[in-house]
Amino acid sequence: MSTLRFHAIKESLANKPVLVEEKERRSDLFGKNVFDENTMRQYLTKDAFVGVMNAIQFGKKIDRNIADQVSSSMKDWALSKGVTHYTHWFQPLTGTTAEKHDAFFETVGNGMAIEKFGGSQLVQQEPDASSFPNGGIRNTFEARGYTAWDPTSPAFIYGTTLCIPTIFVAYTGEALDYKTPLLRALNAVDNAATDVCKYFDKNVKKVTSSLGWEQEYFLIDKMLAASRPDILLTGRTLLGHSSAKGQQLDDHYFGSIPNRALNFMRELETECMLLGIPVKTRHNEVAPNQFELAPIFEEANLAVDHNSLLMDIMGRIASKHNFKVLFHEKPFAGINGSGKHNNWSLSTDTGVNLLSPGKTPMSNLQFLTFFINTIKAVHENEELLRACIASASNDHRLGANEAPPAIISVFIGQQLTKVLEELEGVTKGKLSPEEKTELKLNVVGKIPDVLLDNTDRNRTSPFAFTGNKFEFRAVGSLANCGNPMTVLNTIVAKQLIDFKKEVDLLIDKKGLKKDEAVFNVLREYIKATKAILFEGNGYGKAWEEEAKKRGLSNNKSTPEALKAKISKKTIALFEDMNVMSKIESHSRYEIEMEAYIMHIQIEGRVLGDIARNHIVPTAVKYQNMLIENVKGLKEIFGEKFKNVSKEQISLIEEISGHIEGINANVTKMTDARRKANTIENIEEKALAYCNEVKPLFDDIRKHCDKLELLVDDEIWPLTKYRELLFTR
Repeated sequence: MSTLRFHAIKESLANKPVLVEEKERRSDLFGKNVFDENTMRQYLTKDAFVGVMNAIQFGKKIDRNIADQVSSSMKDWALSKGVTHYTHWFQPLTGTTAEKHDAFFETVGNGMAIEKFGGSQLVQQEPDASSFPNGGIRNTFEARGYTAWDPTSPAFIYGTTLCIPTIFVAYTGEALDYKTPLLRALNAVDNAATDVCKYFDKNVKKVTSSLGWEQEYFLIDKMLAASRPDILLTGRTLLGHSSAKGQQLDDHYFGSIPNRALNFMRELETECMLLGIPVKTRHNEVAPNQFELAPIFEEANLAVDHNSLLMDIMGRIASKHNFKVLFHEKPFAGINGSGKHNNWSLSTDTGVNLLSPGKTPMSNLQFLTFFINTIKAVHENEELLRACIASASNDHRLGANEAPPAIISVFIGQQLTKVLEELEGVTKGKLSPEEKTELKLNVVGKIPDVLLDNTDRNRTSPFAFTGNKFEFRAVGSLANCGNPMTVLNTIVAKQLIDFKKEVDLLIDKKGLKKDEAVFNVLREYIKATKAILFEGNGYGKAWEEEAKKRGLSNNKSTPEALKAKISKKTIALFEDMNVMSKIESHSRYEIEMEAYIMHIQIEGRVLGDIARNHIVPTAVKYQNMLIENVKGLKEIFGEKFKNVSKEQISLIEEISGHIEGINANVTKMTDARRKANTIENIEEKALAYCNEVKPLFDDIRKHCDKLELLVDDEIWPLTKYRELLFTR
């Protein structure tokens, strides 16, 4: 074992786990560091409280006097908890969060100072916009950008800083973050769904999109991770031979959580409780050292904020426990990668989950309306849904044995499939009294209040109905949930608007009653969306062929997938729904394509460095040891040495072949990368990286991984899979 690996493993084993004592109940801790409704009632004046609640519930603008009252009360609350600084906390298009801390401290002359935080500082700030991804919206010399307070997501205290969730826009008004389009999409689906709900309940005034994410991740010893340049610089292992034992025994999944990991989880959950993140579930995932955390469902905007905050907190707390947390979708070859399933639903202000079957024919008709319209939205926009989860890292995961394929399809199960088939067979036009009775008894009335699990869960489905929600399983673990949630809520909003127009037309022009009009439109949707419904194995070649016949896309790489983001159809969709302008759509395409290129570029550079500067010298060193051994055998055995040393000679030749393969392919990769860098068109450049540069990674890795099995373990320079995955 190399000296570096030895000391890394020795240090990791010597690390004492941080013991975490749970002295308070979770419910007592929940929201203590959040300026939530309960805290606002205690600190705000009545006028200020009403003003903020009107902004949260009805989107009304907060005037400057109210903002001054809120900021003053927020400051007093924060100071009482030992806070010294405040920041506008936002989510730029880097995929991470951003913050600039300012002290409450301010001088007032004559050697005196006060703690100050005014309404203007709460409502708006001006961070430098030029250094964040903007996709061509801004030039470097046009640095002005604004963050603006989002009162629908409560301020919180993290450490000694008051964090205020905000949107981030350019000086010219275009969104430079994930939150702004998401808020617009949530407003669109609220309005569209509320209008449709009035067919069934006139009392509905608001519909809320909810999200429950499931965060999968790996915990790797911090010292061992530090010994791997690829993990430090790319978040994944670019090479490494599979461990003899991996996940094949299924002994890690739902197993007893290791004590060290459990201590990390306890401290993480305590911090989450204080910050109002309602974490509920923790368990071992399939792969060694892989885990999952999931919360109770929340309103989508807040859920997105909480997931972004959680990923930052996890990294900080993991470091305290001598771990490094890996969010990359595929950090290790040959074992399961990590996803972030987005469980999505719609709920009314009257307490009804619109995707949950009810107890009466009318409530079930409402359920079928939103259920079928969601399927129709996915059918009409499957390429856009694929595009919103595309990234260099998620490309490694999609289609593997633990993740859905790149083909978007919808799984609904046998029971609902039968219901849709029966509904499709209903006579078109006005229904006779007998047909209405039969329909209510045999179709709508037969859906139980709680769906029975009479069909297996389909792990290969990217978009599956799971009883009272849809689960968007294709989202990657590194992703910001704001991207897929913006797309999903927008396409559903558009579909509901189109649905209402069609129903109203049948009522006004054809004289059909409301129920008959709804049934007629839904029946046509069922016929039109059969291609997107799939219950079988999404991994098989047969499904690829069948999907092609159905006209479904199969964009396996990010450069292929992202083109859907700037299609005429997509741009028109986002503009019509007031979610994103044409400029904003194009900017995101540019940013995500550039990010893809840079990720592959960085990985290529790191892999070339490791292969030539770590692996090859080690292989040559071991080869020289073998050569010296052969020379010694020749001195001892003379002419007979060939028979005695043939295994060593064969090994020397094999090592030479792999060294040659590494050097040749690294040269090819470097040349391909240089050639790609000369391409100005971003789409052509991304495709060159995808098709010419990235495939050489596997060729280089193959030779490196073979050498790992040949070279003496004592001198191998990199921490191995068995050490990374099984050192606890």
